Amino acid sequence: MSVKVTKTKLDGVLQIEPPTNFEDFRGEYIELYNQELYHQAGVTQNFMQDDISLSSRHVLRGIHGDGKTWKLVSCLHGKFYLIVINNDATSPQYRQWESFTLSEKNRLQILIPPKFGNGHVVLTDTAIFHYKQTTSYDRSSQFTLLWNDPELKLWWPIRNPIVSARDEGLENK
Repeated sequence: MSVKVTKTKLDGVLQIEPPTNFEDFRGEYIELYNQELYHQAGVTQNFMQDDISLSSRHVLRGIHGDGKTWKLVSCLHGKFYLIVINNDATSPQYRQWESFTLSEKNRLQILIPPKFGNGHVVLTDTAIFHYKQTTSYDRSSQFTLLWNDPELKLWWPIRNPIVSARDEGLENK
């Protein structure tokens, strides 16, 4: 049993296939995280908190991040389109982004480093977005990038998402 890790075009962002994804007549069994196997595969972050968000079709959450937190993102139910963007002003890849489709079918995970933002839009009736993180949630330390900032040239699969006041740019953070 091993974890398959694939580098992406963004330095530090990894695509991960969990070690166990078993299906039979009873249903499915998925091992989302195994510290020993992930460490053997080079994913050595110390995750300390798990969070989920449940959203309905066309809800867009993000783009949020901070300077200290690693996140391991997966889709427990449904399907969503995820954007990860480098927000490290000292990086040669500053403001470059990549997109991924995560679903209950492909079971892919994305490892997101500090100084990167992430946002997702739900493509099914409902979706459960799961992430492990290396720090406790601290909204005051987060940055928000506007999902529709013309300078970022992000591509989203829908035109009129449902967003919060924060994600519409109507709040400070």
